[in-house]
Amino acid sequence: MHVIVGASLTGAKAAEELRAAGYTGPIMLIGEESERPYERPPLSKEYLLGTAPREKAYVHDAGWYAAHDVDLRLGVRATGLDPAAHTVILAGGESVTYDRLLLATGSRVRLLDVPGAEHAGVRYLRSLPDADRLLDDLPAARRVVVIGAGWIGLEATAAARAHGAEVTVVEQDRAPLRRILGDEIAEVFTALHRAHGVTFRFGAAVREIRDSAVVLTDGTELPADLVLAGVGVTPATELAERAGLAVDNGVVVDAGLRTSDPDIFAAGDVAAIEHPLLGRRIRVEHWANAQDGGRAAARAMLGEAVRYDRVPYFFTDQYERGMEYAGWVETGGYERVVLRGDPAGPFLAFWVAGGHVLAGLNADVWEVQDDIQALVRAGWAGRAVDEQALADPAVSLAELL
Repeated sequence: MHVIVGASLTGAKAAEELRAAGYTGPIMLIGEESERPYERPPLSKEYLLGTAPREKAYVHDAGWYAAHDVDLRLGVRATGLDPAAHTVILAGGESVTYDRLLLATGSRVRLLDVPGAEHAGVRYLRSLPDADRLLDDLPAARRVVVIGAGWIGLEATAAARAHGAEVTVVEQDRAPLRRILGDEIAEVFTALHRAHGVTFRFGAAVREIRDSAVVLTDGTELPADLVLAGVGVTPATELAERAGLAVDNGVVVDAGLRTSDPDIFAAGDVAAIEHPLLGRRIRVEHWANAQDGGRAAARAMLGEAVRYDRVPYFFTDQYERGMEYAGWVETGGYERVVLRGDPAGPFLAFWVAGGHVLAGLNADVWEVQDDIQALVRAGWAGRAVDEQALADPAVSLAELL
């Protein structure tokens, strides 16, 4: 039997791929949540905006699992793992024996650690029930304080403004997303949100949360009917750690998504992958990696030679702007950002070092993602491009290759 711990997008796609690849043996998909597997992007985008139904978030319809002979166990937590005995222990004491195991446990939301963090008005956005609750709250909220200007914080900010709330974003750094995108593109997001009436408090930290206010460390009180904390996530490695698997900011896996145990694999948010293209171990927390990683892990579980070298990719929709990003750049790991177009409108941006494209972003420019990923793949493989041509809209991206 092949067992998947984590009824997530990764887990659901792995189960789907096992069947698509012709595996006819038993599959068990175990999930802590009572919801069947769903995708997370709608939670901070169209569902939270109220423009898409809840049902759209689910990976498969309710009958898919039974129809494909997948034993879906919801509301069940895996509490133990014995690699030597090839068993997973479930809450309640049931022992499940596996031939191959996939850890698709994802990540857990990081909680605020300040006085008042347990206040009834504090919200997080990680699960579908979290989004349900926020969608109920936002229409009545007049003043919202968002703590953290990462992807979730900014997308939730855009949703709160769409529902008519006044929003203040508190961020310890000097700009949103700066550690990911650098100062140049971080300013694009600052300007976008300010143009929609959002107030930023940069270089600020929270001291405590009171009944109707967020108090900053400098004593400033920000009135709030609702507080949304978006301060990151941590990989859910507890099961792997207790089993003695290698863990380092995620469950360590090779390019074939195999852990330090040959019969256990990991994919999605929880996996720290030895990436063959980038030449380093990375952990990616985005939708594409969850989907693609689940499929690749399924193939690896069936004994296929897998080389998981997908270019990291994510997308965001905020107000009227849509953006896609592909590549990998560590903080300070590039020399310059090459722009093609004016960031006030549709544009492309490329993070470059030594003429090598390390990452690229398209904002309100579509049908170019394949070319951007090709440039990134070439850049990481050591191929340089002409930076003047890279900035010139008259030169097609395909020509640069």
